[in-house]
Amino acid sequence: MQKKQKIAIIGGGFSGTMTAVQLSRMSSTAEITLINDKINFNRGIAFNPYSKKHLLNVPTARMSAFQEQPDHFLDWIVSCPDFKEPDRALMAGAFLPRHYFGSYLEHIWNENFAQHGSRIKIIHDEVVQLECSSSYVHLKTHEHTNLIFDFCVLANGNSLPRNPSIPNTAFFSGKNYFQNPWSIDSVKNTDPTKPVLIIGNGLTMVDTIIGLKEQGFNQTIYSISPHGFNILPHRHPGLKYTGLTDALDSTNDLSLLNILRLVNKHIKLVRSYGVSAEPVIDSLRPYTQKFWMCFSENEKRLFLSRLRHLWGVARHRIPLHIHDIIQQMRIDGDLKIIAGKLIEIKELDNNVNIRFYNHRKKSEEIISASRVINCTGPESDISRLGQHFLNRCLQAGIIEQDKLKMGINANPETFEIIGNDKKTNSRLFAIGSNLRGVLWESTAVGELRKHAQQVAQTIASRL
Repeated sequence: MQKKQKIAIIGGGFSGTMTAVQLSRMSSTAEITLINDKINFNRGIAFNPYSKKHLLNVPTARMSAFQEQPDHFLDWIVSCPDFKEPDRALMAGAFLPRHYFGSYLEHIWNENFAQHGSRIKIIHDEVVQLECSSSYVHLKTHEHTNLIFDFCVLANGNSLPRNPSIPNTAFFSGKNYFQNPWSIDSVKNTDPTKPVLIIGNGLTMVDTIIGLKEQGFNQTIYSISPHGFNILPHRHPGLKYTGLTDALDSTNDLSLLNILRLVNKHIKLVRSYGVSAEPVIDSLRPYTQKFWMCFSENEKRLFLSRLRHLWGVARHRIPLHIHDIIQQMRIDGDLKIIAGKLIEIKELDNNVNIRFYNHRKKSEEIISASRVINCTGPESDISRLGQHFLNRCLQAGIIEQDKLKMGINANPETFEIIGNDKKTNSRLFAIGSNLRGVLWESTAVGELRKHAQQVAQTIASRL
């Protein structure tokens, strides 16, 4: 009789859920424990939005949870009772509300649990400590102090955004600052007579604006970031371009400079035919992890300092009708975009006074608002996570950060974690946003479904 081996998966969002599903299918000797809070179980934060108006920014046809079944999500959607006699082609290109994808993940989990549930345990709790030896992994949660496992997968997802750098740090503990933009509290019970300030001009800012409007907020919304708002819409859905990939396949020079040269060349080419750059950028998607791993540390730093914003603009686009809403709000003066840098935030006379440097006007300005919502994106520097179990692992040397402090250092092929002794830990694995520094692209479904399958295969081969 084969020995049962215990695997812990910390995090029950997309990555944790799909790793558990894949592993339970691959191995009959794996006893899996999934640890996650009850609220976001299976859905994670991304697919458990507070608003049904928050949309996926990838069309249905590209959102399957299974690499080998590309139509899996589409098949599920067209059979969903919410859609009566759906047009399959139309649904394939649609940008659906994110809560549907959360329901889809729950469906996958429940179906899998019905078949393999005898080997799956769920703990709705938070890990506070992780210790690792050559023969086991020891976890502690708030309610469990002695959880012993043979293997452990870190699929803990994103952390809250970093607080802005201002002298008055006392503001962050006040009632008018919202560090968590994914909570409905950030958009509820606003003062109907005063503006709101959003820090950040990315996808989360767009969701926050939609949330504020849904809650009836009709005052001015200010949004500040170093570059201002440059989010693009999906303008060419379904259009594929192969010219750049043909050029990449025929070159051995994968330096940042050469790739940038080729990208610019092909963007100019498609623009000469009246097509914008999006299909060129989309064609890079299967190559980005390979490029990132080929770059030198200096090239990675150069990319982050000079090109990261441009890449984000080109890569992270939103549905066209949402983009139209944002642009109309700007035209009407309901949304004011600021390219600038925060200097100070203080609460005075029931107002939040925000002082900033306006990059375009090259001067300091002050605006007043009722609240500040932080939409700058998840913190990736583990050393800044306070009492988080990952920070304790970092201090203990169990894990180390990548050199750019974007996540956890790990083997990009096996996903095994590398400790500060530079040795690979055969019992610890990382997945999802933890691998941003190693793989760069590691947070979208297209990559995560593949990584979940690879981690499961690696562990199953060792049981």
